[in-house]
Amino acid sequence: MRFFLCFCITLILFSCSEPNTRQDMTPEKAASFDWQGHRGARGLLPENTLPAFLKALEFPQVKTLELDLSVSADSLLVVSHEPWMSHHICSHPDGRPVLEAEEGSLLHFRMPYEEIRKFDCGSRGNARFAQQKAMPAFKPLLSEVVEAVEAYCAEKGREKPRYNIEIKSEPAYDGVKTPAPAEFARLVLEEVTRLGIKERACIQSFDVRPLQALHRMDSTLYTALLIDNPNGVDANLAELGYLPDVYSPYYQLVTANVVATVHARGLKLIPWTVNDTTGMKALIALGVDGIITDYPDLIELVEE
Repeated sequence: MRFFLCFCITLILFSCSEPNTRQDMTPEKAASFDWQGHRGARGLLPENTLPAFLKALEFPQVKTLELDLSVSADSLLVVSHEPWMSHHICSHPDGRPVLEAEEGSLLHFRMPYEEIRKFDCGSRGNARFAQQKAMPAFKPLLSEVVEAVEAYCAEKGREKPRYNIEIKSEPAYDGVKTPAPAEFARLVLEEVTRLGIKERACIQSFDVRPLQALHRMDSTLYTALLIDNPNGVDANLAELGYLPDVYSPYYQLVTANVVATVHARGLKLIPWTVNDTTGMKALIALGVDGIITDYPDLIELVEE
């Protein structure tokens, strides 16, 4: 996920938050609270990889796996945060690190999936996540993630998770880095239906256009609007043009007033991406309905 917020705006927003009655993590609240493993368990294992998703499932509180999608040249849905090979984490098939200058020539939308799969996006680790265990890892297809997750749950007797699937699109990407929004939306809807997870899927995006397209195709589909701006709940929902199921802002945008406004509209509020127990507890106290985190291992410390 991304955000373009200056620190001063964040301070202003927090200073405007209203007091709220503390909502402790009672057993009843814990049962319904939607803990989500961000890109699987990015703080622990390479992001958006099969090992990371299966790692997240080791924590029984995790109800949802959060992931991102790009599209290959052969129209397959690839689980990846960027629609290109990132110079931060990826290496060429021969082991050479991807350079920043190469990213523009390594767009998934211009590469067949067979070629994408040969890149290693786990062995170098991630400098932002010191606890992440480096290991060889490829970018899987959405279908591979679902198959691996469903098989794991059947083997372990674990409840099957929901899937929070982000469409990574924006106007500058159209036809260059990703398909047009309506086509991207169609591919996602068809695939979650084919995989039998439509009833357990939430489709999210910062870009209102694929969400609007999905809503036209199937108004019953569960959707979430991702937010990284300080425009406010009403303005953001007005831009979307319909009420999604979830309003999902950057966590430092969440105030008591935001929670009350979202809930008054009958929506759930699930912020991203919260990686410390202090922040998690503060958000729970404000009454959020779930939390997206890179560190699902922190959940038990919060629910004590």
